[in-house]
This record gives sequence, structure tokens and C-alpha cells, in this order.
Amino acid sequence: MKHISVDRLFVIAGLFMLAASGLVLATPVANAQEQNEETSAQEAQEVNDPFESVNRVTSGFNRIFRKVVADPLVSGYKAVTPDPLEKAISNFASNLTEPVTAASSLLQGDTEGATRATSRFIVNTTVGMGGTKDAAADLGVEQRQEDLGQAAGKAGVSGGAHIVLPIVGPSNMRDVTGDVLTTLANPLHTAVSAANAGAGYAENRDEIKSMTNKAVDPYIVERDAYEQNRRYKINNGITPMEDIPDFNDDETAEK
Repeated sequence: MKHISVDRLFVIAGLFMLAASGLVLATPVANAQEQNEETSAQEAQEVNDPFESVNRVTSGFNRIFRKVVADPLVSGYKAVTPDPLEKAISNFASNLTEPVTAASSLLQGDTEGATRATSRFIVNTTVGMGGTKDAAADLGVEQRQEDLGQAAGKAGVSGGAHIVLPIVGPSNMRDVTGDVLTTLANPLHTAVSAANAGAGYAENRDEIKSMTNKAVDPYIVERDAYEQNRRYKINNGITPMEDIPDFNDDETAEK
């Protein structure tokens, strides 16, 4: 068994200090790319963005931060961390989010989702060696994360104004409020979310960069990816009818 060098420990520690800052951009952008590579012009216009001028400045700062601080740390982390250990760290951080998912699912009246999250947490914490292995997925119980922002959205609460937080990235007033309330109820929530986001960014960094690097307007790409992803999650993966373009059969026939 190889001993982990002091340099390796330093890089790993640095990455988790970065994760504590809350790189939550990772999951929304990566998931939105899987769902739909392009957000329609109609969806973009629907985003409530009264603070766009300030958000653009913050978004620009965040991109510089990722380039100067986050990306070098991620590169160092991936270089010194064996793939199995990297996966174990990601699984461990992800498993710690299951209690929040269970509580948020109950608030939505989703007993099936709450049972799923609870089962996953118990199985992965025990059979999965403290959550380092996703044993529940091997048994066919896949993860579906939930939070208070999603619970509020399911209850009909709109996202409110879109905001971009320094380092944290895109969000909106509903989701920020949910995170604050969750942190007040469980102070460990911030650390858990940060660790999970840091692991997610390390895993999806290349996909995130490919989406924004070639974009004419990276801010719009990040903003719409976040809001689209949140709608997708609130509807449990079901695309709302208003997000589907309305094609006129007569016009189509004429063309």
C-alpha cells in the first residue's frame, strides 16, 4: 500500500478548502448539458434577472477565480489522487446529502423519495463502508437529490430574482433562502454542500469549461443552465409543457 506524501496531502487539503467556499456551479451546468445542450430563447426571456449588471460582474469574477484558483487545485488533486480514491471521496460527500433530500422530499409530500433517500443513506453508510461506495445504486436504488429550494418550488414558490454569489455561483432568491434555512437547522449543511460541490466540480470540470469557453455570452449560458436545471429537478425530471416549443402545423406544412 502506497504512503500518501506530504505534497499530496497538501493538494487534497487545498481542494477541500476550495470546496468549503461552495463551488455549486458544477452540478447545475453539468446536469443542464445532459438535459438539453441549448436553452430556448423563450426560456431565457423568462428568467427574472433584475440584477443582471451586478450579476455579470460577479460572474466574471467567478470565472477568473475558477481559472486562477480552482482549476490549478483540481488539476493537482486529480494528478495525485488515484481514481478509486477520488470516486470514494465523491461518494462520501454525496452520501452526506441524503438526509437533506429525505427531509425535503417529506415537505413535498413525496414519501417515496424520502424513503429512497433514507434507504440510500443507511445502505451506503453501512454496506457502502461509510458512504465511500454507492452500494445502494448497485442494488438499483439510484440517487435523486432534493433540497428546500426544490420543495418550495414544488409548492408553487417562484424562483424570484436570479443572483450570482461570489465563488458560489448562480442561484436565485428562493434557493438561497432554502439554503440559509437548512443551514440554520443543521450548521453542517454548508460544509456538506461545499464538499459535495467541490467533488462535483472536480469530476465535471471539463464539461463545464467546454460549455462556457466557446459561448458568445458565458453569463447567459451559466444563468440559463442553472434556472433550467432547477426547473428540471423541481419537476423530478419531467419537462413542463410550457418549456416545449409550440409548432404551428399549418406553417410547418407550408415549409
